[in-house]
Amino acid sequence: MTPLLEALDWVLTADSWTGPGGLGVRAGEHLLYSLLAVGLSALVALPAGLFIGHTGRGRGIAVVSTGVTRALPTLGVITLVALAAGIGLTAPMVAFIVLAVPSILAGAYSGVEAVDPQVVDAARAQGMSPRQVLLGVEVPLGLRLILGGVRLATLQVVATATLAAYVGAGGLGRPLFLGLRNHDYAMMLGASIVVILLAVVLDALFALGQRLLARRPGIA
Repeated sequence: MTPLLEALDWVLTADSWTGPGGLGVRAGEHLLYSLLAVGLSALVALPAGLFIGHTGRGRGIAVVSTGVTRALPTLGVITLVALAAGIGLTAPMVAFIVLAVPSILAGAYSGVEAVDPQVVDAARAQGMSPRQVLLGVEVPLGLRLILGGVRLATLQVVATATLAAYVGAGGLGRPLFLGLRNHDYAMMLGASIVVILLAVVLDALFALGQRLLARRPGIA
């Protein structure tokens, strides 16, 4: 039996999904870490990105800072934070937020900037305040690009969240590292397959959301 078939057999075995260390618990932890990191990143990056896109202020700094942040190695960030904060969830969560912020920030200001300037000028001519223009015109029309930034950040974090196990947290990195340590390649490859499937499902949900947005009148 090939390693891939052995991995599939391990994934499809009911015993692999049960118990406190089973794939069901680990996948739930993995999803929780990913959504928490993206949610915290969005709280910071979305308002900043919308402000930059609406006013044009700080765009150069944002482009440079996101480029620098994307160049940071996630494992290196986890290691540095773990040295200061100890093992656990804090270090990987900081690293995942650092990983997610650039994509969300870029999607937010790109979505606002992509709105037709004539539409924005028409809204202002009708007496709409800057806040009304942003929330009533620019955000709805740029929502697909804004959601695209969140989508990219989510996939990046899901693919990287296995590193949480490197400093003692949970997630699908646990069976992956355990399989590597014990030379159990079926477990290692099987955990990787579950991560891929989780990313595919989340990507499909985002794609569906963007497709539904495209059918709404007035959405760019």
